[in-house]
Amino acid sequence: MIKAYGLYPVYLFFTLFFFSPYKHHEPKSLVKESPDNEVIYHLFQRSFFDSNGDRIGDLKGIEQKLDYLQGLGINSILLLPLYESIYYHNYYSGDFKKIDPSFGSLKDYISLVKAIHKRGMKVYMDMETQYVTEDHLWYKSAVGNPKSPYSDYILFEDKAHAKPATFVLGLRGWTSYDGTYKKIATVNLKNKNVLAYNIKLYKYWLDPNGDGKFDDGVDGYRFDHMMDDLDNKPQLKGLFKCFWLPLVTELKKVNPKIKNVAEQANWASWGDEYIRDGVADRIFSFKIMGAIRSFNKAKLTSITDSAFTIFPHNNQNVLFVENHDVPRFASSVNRSIPKLKIGASLNLLLGGTASIYYGQELGMYGTGAWGKWGMNDGNEIPMREAFEWYASDTGRGMALWYKNTGVWWDSTNLKPHDGISLEEQINDPNSLFNFYKKIISIRKSNPVIADGKFQSLENGNPHVYSFRRYDGSTSLLVVINLSDANQKAQLKDALLDEKKYKVKQLNGEATVNLTDNNTVFELKPYAIEIYSLKRK
Repeated sequence: MIKAYGLYPVYLFFTLFFFSPYKHHEPKSLVKESPDNEVIYHLFQRSFFDSNGDRIGDLKGIEQKLDYLQGLGINSILLLPLYESIYYHNYYSGDFKKIDPSFGSLKDYISLVKAIHKRGMKVYMDMETQYVTEDHLWYKSAVGNPKSPYSDYILFEDKAHAKPATFVLGLRGWTSYDGTYKKIATVNLKNKNVLAYNIKLYKYWLDPNGDGKFDDGVDGYRFDHMMDDLDNKPQLKGLFKCFWLPLVTELKKVNPKIKNVAEQANWASWGDEYIRDGVADRIFSFKIMGAIRSFNKAKLTSITDSAFTIFPHNNQNVLFVENHDVPRFASSVNRSIPKLKIGASLNLLLGGTASIYYGQELGMYGTGAWGKWGMNDGNEIPMREAFEWYASDTGRGMALWYKNTGVWWDSTNLKPHDGISLEEQINDPNSLFNFYKKIISIRKSNPVIADGKFQSLENGNPHVYSFRRYDGSTSLLVVINLSDANQKAQLKDALLDEKKYKVKQLNGEATVNLTDNNTVFELKPYAIEIYSLKRK
């Protein structure tokens, strides 16, 4: 969700295939993936690929780029809201039932979903129905009219219903990057008719044609800004029990296989109550994101040990290093390729359900300038720019919807021939893009990452982080030098002893010395050592 002013609590913690000049041929694998071994591609679809030349990323554009996504190793796609909204991110809707026409039609949507499913992939939809704009029927009918059939569908601060309750951060409206201002109100989620409306709405996207086959329906939802007491409003306490659980229960009656992930409003929390109370199957691990970004071994060890203990099943954690609401990871590490590769390794190999944000695999960068250009959602455009398909940052499909919009375009991070494009990286074996392909392939070839147990491995060096994923006789060992200096680390087990294990080195070039009781690694700066072990 767009965070008003950009001042959302977390920021305190972290102050081509189609019509392309090059060819990218990838096999269209129809092999079904393990249900627990998902690599989700988090799309900001407006900025991904434009199919019709209007500079707006759209549904047909995504379908045309499924070869690219599957070739990268992606097996699930998360779409941001599709419903009609005057805001470019499509949160805060005027009509939840309508697809934003700039993305395409319902026919385009169904075509995309079916194409995704034919490839053995999954698709998830981001939803936030907790707020409506002044364009919504409920708002137009109820404001100033206590006798409206929708009078109790939104919250009011007065009996005359002249003053709708505020939404996030006590605001009553929000300005889009183009200067459009809309009033926004909070929905009364305790109204039984609102619950019934949401059940019907969410059920529709699970099976649009109602035939029970689900080839045209989503595989689950991302619940944005999910709270038990929405925005700490006293009228909206206990929502897990009276709104979210009944909604999820009804959805799973339609398709028991769906998986829903919650974005907890308090990013500093573990969010285990969402799992415990049954309102979500997965939770975004903001704590692990912060630990990865810190490059601090002690923090990484503490956070990961806790995360994989708190949640009984690995895939309940959704691991990521960036999304549409936080500064790009490349910006946080000053575009350091070695650090970006470490981030990729931890993002994809620690376990859980992995999620990567579009352009992350290229090292796209951008930091929101919250408040710099006034109180509007344009301040976060730098984190949501057009996917860089071409070295020149021009060409068919570039989703430059914000071009020539003033300060946001004048301050664009897109620079021609800076190495941050698919065209520049696809044929470079040492590129970040090809490293992502390699690490995703390692993940998919080693089921213990998604299905096995997690164990931190102490090595006696405060700059070297080591862990393993294991299950029975099989292990994946990862040893990472988090520093820019040579380091030595000692594991208290001769894990790479080929007399005991069938050892396969998947990445790295460290010098390794074995004794009867330990394995000693001599690591170069930012070294990433990955080994597959199977006990003989």
